[in-house]
Amino acid sequence: MPRRAATTAPYRCTECGWTTARWVGRCGECQQWGTVVEASEQTGITTQIAPVSPGAQRAARPITAVDTRDAPRRTTGVGEFDRVLGGGLVPGAAILLSGEPGVGKSTLLLEVAVHTARSGQRVLYASAEESLAQVRLRAERTGALHDELYLASETDLATILGHIDEVAPDLLIVDSVQTVSSALSDGAAGQPSQVREVASTLIRVAKERALPTILVGHVTKDGTIAGPRILEHLVDVVCQFEGDRQTSLRFVRALKNRFGPTDEVGCFDMTGEGIAEVPDPSALFLGHGEPVPGTCVTIALEGRRAMPVEIQALTIPTASPNARRVVSGVDGARVAMILAVIEKRLNLSVSACDVYVSTVGGVRLLEPAADLAIAVAVVNSMRDRALARGVAAIGELTLAGEVRPVTQAAQRRTEAARLGYATVVDASSGHLAAALRDLVPHASGRLRDIPEF
Repeated sequence: MPRRAATTAPYRCTECGWTTARWVGRCGECQQWGTVVEASEQTGITTQIAPVSPGAQRAARPITAVDTRDAPRRTTGVGEFDRVLGGGLVPGAAILLSGEPGVGKSTLLLEVAVHTARSGQRVLYASAEESLAQVRLRAERTGALHDELYLASETDLATILGHIDEVAPDLLIVDSVQTVSSALSDGAAGQPSQVREVASTLIRVAKERALPTILVGHVTKDGTIAGPRILEHLVDVVCQFEGDRQTSLRFVRALKNRFGPTDEVGCFDMTGEGIAEVPDPSALFLGHGEPVPGTCVTIALEGRRAMPVEIQALTIPTASPNARRVVSGVDGARVAMILAVIEKRLNLSVSACDVYVSTVGGVRLLEPAADLAIAVAVVNSMRDRALARGVAAIGELTLAGEVRPVTQAAQRRTEAARLGYATVVDASSGHLAAALRDLVPHASGRLRDIPEF
């Protein structure tokens, strides 16, 4: 029998397989922290695996003979969450929901649990971070009480599996996977080996019993999901719950979805009574009252959803050699580029002004489709000119001052027309100067205030 020498590197990275003779906290290859663990003991003998003949049900079949019908989906009762999942829960699906601490993950899943229980199906909510009394207090506040919703406060994987056998749920929620530990793996809860063992066991149970399972995952300081990367590969769906703590708006995005699209976004509003769906968030990001100088509306895309967002700009002349540039909700580097284009292509002295650019409602715009609206808002603020109602601007701005088309332009224009924006200035203008001439001023504005570029 062939033999091999015993390994001289007893420690191995669980992410990339890098080996080292000494334990280190950070992998020298992939630079991940906490992924270097002790490698399994080598016997020095390479064993051979005997082939096993598959049964009739597991025999390989031609791809044309495979049934293409979708697995039956079951609604969660929360329409915005169903939108992200692709229509609902698939039997045996493993879903990973991650988000910042305090963003509302447990509140959302408690809402999903009670809606599922009200539909006549049994739910097991295994909380490894809170006691039963804490979960009950939140449920009373949000109105999530039902006899078919079972609670368990456990951190041991074997005990959770025992609860599954006794309760026989139709939906399993584990909050969170980083706080559950297994006796079959060494180390404390949350370590890569523990997270891998817990997740793989729960996913195996979900597949064997056709039990939809939702796992809550912690995130690191840089916003990525804590634990080994294999956790995201094991699950079927990876959702990210995000939002600014200063506002009540929350978004759920699908980063991975084996059963549906990954470009859907669910909108929610955190209230004192829990979390509420926002099926039409069009009015959340618009200002109210009469049009004022320095504002412009653009049609942004959040997943497949198009919605209007108002961008506000304020310019103040300054004698300081270093003018201030303050942004909120937009990319500061992109705003700096747009200001340079305005000064060079329109001959406006933006460098002599402090510039403040912000979005309404706390939404973040990172796509280049908002470039034209930012430029229009800044120019109108400098010229003290307000746009008329029903005017929107969509387009990417180049360093040459050209307005380029953006993705899903037809959908944006359709949404703008539905919301009453009769005038939409976009890439058809060709240049920033032409786009500014195409815009309609407010009725109270004086025509001589409109610049000629």
